[in-house]
Amino acid sequence: MPAIWAAGISGAASIIGGIFGSNAAKEQNAQAQANAEAARRAAEEAARLTNEYNKKVFEADKANYFATREYEWDTAIKQWQYNTEIQDFQYQQSAAQYLSSVENTGQQLIYNTLAGMEAKEQEQASLVEILNQAAFQQEGLIIENLQAQGRSALLQAGKSRVKAIQSTVAEQGRNAAILSASLMSAGQQSQRSMRDIALGQYADDLKARNAMMIQPDRLPDIPEPIKPPERIFVEPLKATAAFVPAPLQQSTFLPVIQGISSAAGGLVPALKT
Repeated sequence: MPAIWAAGISGAASIIGGIFGSNAAKEQNAQAQANAEAARRAAEEAARLTNEYNKKVFEADKANYFATREYEWDTAIKQWQYNTEIQDFQYQQSAAQYLSSVENTGQQLIYNTLAGMEAKEQEQASLVEILNQAAFQQEGLIIENLQAQGRSALLQAGKSRVKAIQSTVAEQGRNAAILSASLMSAGQQSQRSMRDIALGQYADDLKARNAMMIQPDRLPDIPEPIKPPERIFVEPLKATAAFVPAPLQQSTFLPVIQGISSAAGGLVPALKT
């Protein structure tokens, strides 16, 4: 009997231990399940916050892009208008300078013509003065010749008078030839001076025309700016909650079965004895 009682007590203890083990397994299983559920909620919250953040970033990027695009377009239009105004202003300035150059060239040509006419008149006046002087000299020579012939006729007779007259005539002829050569030289020099005046005027006219500005041409219109194609936006990929595996569950019956088996294993030998 003492052995049976001892075996019974030991078996009861084993069964009670199995029950406690079963309860402990239940508590551990419940805690593991609670932890897994908390991890799933945390993953879902993280996915929700990530999606909210990505959506805000996506909308902000779109808003910034269109604001920048509009600003750049307005800037391009203003720059195009400014460049067009500058081009028109530069053309007007060039056209005004060209008209002023044409006017100055015309005035210079008029001056060159007047200066040439004045130079020719002075040259003609000089030639006329030389001709007048030559005429007076010619007239003086004739008078002097007549006077010399008269003196020779009065003072000498016969052959001596003839020779004297011939000598006088020869001298007057030489003087006339010298005067004629001088007049011819003066005429030739006057012609050369006239040609020089004409060439000088031509050179001055050519210089004035070469100094005149070339007529400016209006440049082609500056092309209007063109809007570039809009950017294609791709929405961010939606985040999903991270996978949380199911917790491993401990058996709640195994401790009880082990306790019963242990109790039975101690009681059977006691009964046999």
